[in-house]
Amino acid sequence: MLTDELRQELQARIAAAITPREAAVDVLKVLQSHYGWLTDEAVEEAAALLGLSPLQVDELATFYEMLYRRPVGKRVIHVCDSISCWAMGGEPLMAHLAKSLGIQPGETSADGLFTLLPCCCLGNCGEAPTMMVGDTLYGRLQPETALEILQKERTTITKEERP
Repeated sequence: MLTDELRQELQARIAAAITPREAAVDVLKVLQSHYGWLTDEAVEEAAALLGLSPLQVDELATFYEMLYRRPVGKRVIHVCDSISCWAMGGEPLMAHLAKSLGIQPGETSADGLFTLLPCCCLGNCGEAPTMMVGDTLYGRLQPETALEILQKERTTITKEERP
C-alpha cells in the first residue's frame, strides 16, 4: 500500500511530465523500489496514477529487463551477454557466479540476497566483460574480482539490515 507521501511524490513526477505515459517507467521504478518488485498491487496503483489500464502498465513492466514482475533478491546481478562481453569472457563469468551462488541464471540465492540475470547489453562494451550489481556498473571483470564485489555487497546488505 502506498503512503500518502509516496503517492504525492509520484503525482508530482507525473505532473512534471509532458504526458502521464512519459512518466510511466519512472513511476514503476519508484514503486519497485518501494515494494522490492512490481507486485500486482503496484501495477494497479501505477495504472490508477497514470490513467492507464493495468494491462498497459504490465506490458511496460514486462518489456524492460530491469523492472521485475516477480520477487528478486536484495541485489540483482545483471551480467552482460552482448557479443562484446561474450567475446571477453562473459559466459565463464556468468557460469562462475552461478556456481558460486549455487543457482542458475534467473534464480535467487537461497539466502535471498542475490538474483542472477543475464542482460542483453549494459552499454559498457569497452570495459567487457561487465556486470551491474544494483545500480553499480563493474567492468573488466575476472571471475575472482566479481566474487570479491559480491562479498562486499553481502557485507553492505548485512549492515543495512542491522537495527
